[in-house]
Amino acid sequence: MSFYESLVYARNNRLLGRLAYFGLKLLGAEIPLSVAIGPGFLLHHGGVGVVIHPKTFIGARVGIYPGVTLGRADIYRSATESAFEGLVIEDDVILGAGAKILCERGILRVGRGSVIGANAVLLESTGENEMWAGIPARKVGLRN
Repeated sequence: MSFYESLVYARNNRLLGRLAYFGLKLLGAEIPLSVAIGPGFLLHHGGVGVVIHPKTFIGARVGIYPGVTLGRADIYRSATESAFEGLVIEDDVILGAGAKILCERGILRVGRGSVIGANAVLLESTGENEMWAGIPARKVGLRN
């Protein structure tokens, strides 16, 4: 486990949680205390530029590369007017560098084992073991 991933898990510590959160923020990764993260999380290359919405759940063995954003697609609305409910990143997902996963309403799910390509803009839920790429992202294949 790298120093960055240690900080991610330290966010759950009652005494050191806030310090770990601010440490990550200083290093360039915005991962709020409310984000639940499963075991085996990988924040590749320190996760510089990673921004994760507070209403996100991240499963086990998820890999996130630099520049990934997980958030709302309707930022032009106030949070109280938004129909956004959250994001679920299931187990064994890979989010490529610069990928944006944005949800406007309800819950967007990235299915177990899916790969979201570099700089893709995902606006809809995926199935299991799918590969998505492009702007907007489209299914381009299956992961073996």
